[in-house]
Amino acid sequence: MIPKKINLAEKYGKLKAGDYAMGIVAKMNNYEIKVVRFKGDFVWHSHPDTDETFIILEGTMLMSFRDGVVEVKAGEMIVVPKGVEHKPSSVGGYKSLLIEPEDVPNTGGVQSGMAIQKGEWV
Repeated sequence: MIPKKINLAEKYGKLKAGDYAMGIVAKMNNYEIKVVRFKGDFVWHSHPDTDETFIILEGTMLMSFRDGVVEVKAGEMIVVPKGVEHKPSSVGGYKSLLIEPEDVPNTGGVQSGMAIQKGEWV
């Protein structure tokens, strides 16, 4: 079997309109690789059982922690350790790859307008 390549620009084009959208583009072992488009402030949250990796492809993300902020620009990445409370934000918006174990719940919530359906593929 020859694996198929994934065109990230095409996948971003399939995301729902708005300042926040996310979709799964691949699975590797028990991990999901997701494309994310985001602008604004997310909510404070943590994941008690897993790390999260953000790879910024376009724009700039500010990753806030309770004791400081890390600016992550295009071509850079950050790994948020499990259990560490964090809040991504971006004034101008960013596109990223998010890598995390499958079935990690989206923490945005419907009230924030940041919820997606579990397991949504693009």
